Amino acid sequence: MWPFFTITSLLITAYLVLLLYYRQCWLNAPVFIRSQNFIPSVKISIIIPARNEAQNINACLSSIANQSYPVSLFEVIVVDDHSTDETAALVSIFPAQNIRLLRLKDLLADDQLNSYKKKAIEMAITSSTGELIITTDADCTVPPNWLLYIAAFYENQQPSFIVMPVSYQAGHNFFQIFQALDFMALQGITGAAVHKNFHSMCNGANLAYTKKAFMDAGGFTGIDDIASGDDMLLMHKIYLKHPQGISFLKSGELIVQTKPMSSVKDFFNQRIRWASKAGKYGDKRITLVLLLVYFLNCWCLALGIASFFNIAIFYLFLVLLAGKTIMELFFLFPVAAFFRNQHLLWWFPLAQPFHIIYTVIAGWLGKFGSYQWKGRKVK
Repeated sequence: MWPFFTITSLLITAYLVLLLYYRQCWLNAPVFIRSQNFIPSVKISIIIPARNEAQNINACLSSIANQSYPVSLFEVIVVDDHSTDETAALVSIFPAQNIRLLRLKDLLADDQLNSYKKKAIEMAITSSTGELIITTDADCTVPPNWLLYIAAFYENQQPSFIVMPVSYQAGHNFFQIFQALDFMALQGITGAAVHKNFHSMCNGANLAYTKKAFMDAGGFTGIDDIASGDDMLLMHKIYLKHPQGISFLKSGELIVQTKPMSSVKDFFNQRIRWASKAGKYGDKRITLVLLLVYFLNCWCLALGIASFFNIAIFYLFLVLLAGKTIMELFFLFPVAAFFRNQHLLWWFPLAQPFHIIYTVIAGWLGKFGSYQWKGRKVK
């Protein structure tokens, strides 16, 4: 029994230190306040890769068309990735002169790729006219002052790469609430880590980087054979060229809203896709953190199974589960306040067992399995 107790104590202690560190980093990250005298001047290119997004693309483009930023200073490039629905047609008739449509099938000589999204972004950047590149997804909507705040931050700080917050639109069913909680935790870690120059995560639904930084880093060269990673792996490439140029823009005025997955299958495919990048980071600190989190969840699951055969292990499992839940809630309180999602935290203890199970499965399949994404099977 002592080996079980010792391993549990070591894991919970290491995890506590990590979460306390992340919480303090999140709290220390300053909220950006735009000067009321700011006069925008930077030209922006917004890039939206889209595949079979006919149900979402109009809402996305409408939110961008309603920006408070001068229309003459931004363009929108939607790259249709072999859609089989009406995505391209809807973009082509959208009533805005600063929106362009590119079709990936018209631009590719070789149609056999492992990362169509990276190729779509790369081709859009090549034809873009903006100094600052912003990426979002076709199933996202953006707030009215989105571009104004990004431009003000960029002109004030001159970063090479800007990480910004994303939030799930949580519905009223448990599955959507679970995803919103899980994603909110990831966003908190993202903000904390980037603020402390410990670049573990970012999300392509709300990113900005200079065209120069993208070119300096060689674009997606070297990571273009990896299906995912148009956001995080690119960030690490740019970091190597501009180590002081990565910033987290913390402001409630530019939170991008996106939709949770509609089915358990889609959810697992998404999380497996994210987990597939785990072994691609050059920074071994990130690998150590991922290993700690993954092993802790594996240990929770193992104790839970073993507790059916040993009452002492059952009590140890309850202590570990309760400790993990309390520590994560303590970390999440200020993050939830920022996203105005404190009401979701009541669901967190109930979501904990499902989080442990999915983390173990998705982490394993991300390394050794394959997944379906946008109708394509990826290894």
